[in-house]
Amino acid sequence: MHDSSKVQAIKEKMVRGGQADRTVRRARILALAKGFRGRSKNCYSIAIRRVHKALQYQYVSRRLKKREMRSLWISRINIATREHNVNYSKFVNQMAQYNVQLNRKMLSELAIHEPRSFKALAELAKSRLQDGLLAAI
Repeated sequence: MHDSSKVQAIKEKMVRGGQADRTVRRARILALAKGFRGRSKNCYSIAIRRVHKALQYQYVSRRLKKREMRSLWISRINIATREHNVNYSKFVNQMAQYNVQLNRKMLSELAIHEPRSFKALAELAKSRLQDGLLAAI
Protein backbone atom coordinates (compact mmCIF):
# COMPACT_ATOMS: atom_id res chain seq x y z
CA MET A 1 0.00 0.00 0.00
CA HIS A 2 2.90 2.28 0.66
CA ASP A 3 4.00 2.13 -3.02
CA SER A 4 0.54 2.97 -4.35
CA SER A 5 0.40 6.17 -2.29
CA LYS A 6 3.72 7.27 -3.85
CA VAL A 7 2.33 6.59 -7.31
CA GLN A 8 -0.80 8.56 -6.45
CA ALA A 9 1.29 11.51 -5.23
CA ILE A 10 3.36 11.47 -8.43
CA LYS A 11 0.19 11.41 -10.56
CA GLU A 12 -1.21 14.40 -8.68
CA LYS A 13 1.95 16.36 -9.30
CA MET A 14 1.80 15.50 -13.00
CA VAL A 15 -1.81 16.61 -13.33
CA ARG A 16 -1.49 19.91 -11.49
CA GLY A 17 0.12 22.84 -13.23
CA GLY A 18 3.12 24.03 -11.35
CA GLN A 19 6.00 26.40 -11.77
CA ALA A 20 7.08 24.97 -15.14
CA ASP A 21 3.62 25.39 -16.66
CA ARG A 22 3.40 29.00 -15.53
CA THR A 23 6.85 29.77 -16.96
CA VAL A 24 5.99 28.17 -20.29
CA ARG A 25 2.67 30.00 -20.49
CA ARG A 26 4.27 33.37 -19.68
CA ALA A 27 7.08 32.75 -22.17
CA ARG A 28 4.55 31.96 -24.90
CA ILE A 29 2.57 35.15 -24.23
CA LEU A 30 5.70 37.30 -24.11
CA ALA A 31 6.95 35.70 -27.35
CA LEU A 32 3.68 36.70 -29.02
CA ALA A 33 4.11 40.23 -27.64
CA LYS A 34 7.64 40.55 -28.98
CA GLY A 35 6.91 43.28 -31.54
CA PHE A 36 4.85 45.48 -29.24
CA ARG A 37 6.05 48.83 -27.89
CA GLY A 38 6.64 49.91 -24.33
CA ARG A 39 5.83 47.76 -21.31
CA SER A 40 3.32 45.70 -23.24
CA LYS A 41 6.17 43.65 -24.70
CA ASN A 42 7.77 42.64 -21.39
CA CYS A 43 5.22 43.17 -18.61
CA TYR A 44 3.11 40.01 -18.49
CA SER A 45 -0.09 41.52 -17.08
CA ILE A 46 -0.17 44.14 -19.84
CA ALA A 47 1.16 41.81 -22.53
CA ILE A 48 -1.55 39.22 -22.01
CA ARG A 49 -4.30 41.80 -22.69
CA ARG A 50 -2.52 43.19 -25.73
CA VAL A 51 -1.83 39.70 -27.12
CA HIS A 52 -5.47 38.73 -26.62
CA LYS A 53 -6.60 41.84 -28.52
CA ALA A 54 -4.00 41.25 -31.24
CA LEU A 55 -5.29 37.72 -31.77
CA GLN A 56 -8.83 39.12 -32.11
CA TYR A 57 -7.59 41.59 -34.71
CA GLN A 58 -5.87 38.75 -36.59
CA TYR A 59 -9.07 36.71 -36.65
CA VAL A 60 -11.15 39.61 -37.97
CA SER A 61 -8.51 40.67 -40.50
CA ARG A 62 -8.36 37.23 -42.07
CA ARG A 63 -12.03 37.64 -42.98
CA LEU A 64 -11.69 41.30 -44.01
CA LYS A 65 -8.85 40.37 -46.35
CA LYS A 66 -11.19 38.06 -48.27
CA ARG A 67 -13.81 40.81 -48.60
CA GLU A 68 -11.28 43.38 -49.72
CA MET A 69 -9.78 41.05 -52.33
CA ARG A 70 -13.21 40.29 -53.78
CA SER A 71 -14.02 44.01 -54.07
CA LEU A 72 -10.63 44.57 -55.74
CA TRP A 73 -11.38 41.83 -58.30
CA ILE A 74 -14.80 43.35 -58.97
CA SER A 75 -13.25 46.80 -59.49
CA ARG A 76 -10.71 45.40 -61.93
CA ILE A 77 -13.38 43.52 -63.89
CA ASN A 78 -15.58 46.61 -63.95
CA ILE A 79 -12.76 48.75 -65.36
CA ALA A 80 -11.89 46.11 -67.97
CA THR A 81 -15.50 45.62 -69.08
CA ARG A 82 -16.09 49.37 -69.42
CA GLU A 83 -13.13 49.49 -71.83
CA HIS A 84 -15.23 47.19 -74.04
CA ASN A 85 -18.47 49.18 -73.56
CA VAL A 86 -20.17 46.70 -71.23
CA ASN A 87 -20.87 47.36 -67.57
CA TYR A 88 -19.96 44.92 -64.82
CA SER A 89 -23.42 43.74 -63.80
CA LYS A 90 -24.49 42.98 -67.38
CA PHE A 91 -21.17 41.25 -68.06
CA VAL A 92 -21.46 38.97 -65.04
CA ASN A 93 -25.10 38.26 -65.82
CA GLN A 94 -24.27 37.29 -69.40
CA MET A 95 -21.41 35.06 -68.22
CA ALA A 96 -23.90 33.25 -66.00
CA GLN A 97 -26.38 32.98 -68.90
CA TYR A 98 -23.70 31.46 -71.13
CA ASN A 99 -22.68 29.15 -68.26
CA VAL A 100 -19.11 30.50 -68.26
CA GLN A 101 -17.96 29.35 -64.84
CA LEU A 102 -15.02 31.64 -64.21
CA ASN A 103 -14.92 33.19 -60.77
CA ARG A 104 -14.14 36.84 -60.19
CA LYS A 105 -10.53 36.16 -59.29
CA MET A 106 -9.89 34.41 -62.61
CA LEU A 107 -11.80 37.04 -64.59
CA SER A 108 -9.62 39.69 -62.92
CA GLU A 109 -6.46 37.76 -63.80
CA LEU A 110 -7.65 37.43 -67.41
CA ALA A 111 -8.34 41.16 -67.58
CA ILE A 112 -4.81 41.95 -66.42
CA HIS A 113 -2.66 39.24 -68.01
CA GLU A 114 -4.73 38.03 -70.99
CA PRO A 115 -6.53 41.10 -72.37
CA ARG A 116 -7.37 39.38 -75.68
CA SER A 117 -9.07 36.48 -73.91
CA PHE A 118 -10.98 38.93 -71.75
CA LYS A 119 -11.95 40.91 -74.84
CA ALA A 120 -13.42 37.74 -76.33
CA LEU A 121 -15.53 37.24 -73.20
CA ALA A 122 -16.64 40.88 -73.30
CA GLU A 123 -17.58 40.54 -76.98
CA LEU A 124 -19.53 37.40 -76.13
CA ALA A 125 -21.47 39.27 -73.46
CA LYS A 126 -22.01 42.26 -75.74
CA SER A 127 -23.29 40.14 -78.64
CA ARG A 128 -25.66 38.31 -76.34
CA LEU A 129 -26.98 41.64 -75.03
CA GLN A 130 -27.55 42.86 -78.60
CA ASP A 131 -29.30 39.59 -79.51
CA GLY A 132 -31.59 40.05 -76.53
CA LEU A 133 -32.42 43.63 -77.55
CA LEU A 134 -33.16 42.58 -81.13
CA ALA A 135 -35.40 39.75 -79.94
CA ALA A 136 -37.29 42.17 -77.69
CA ILE A 137 -37.98 44.48 -80.67
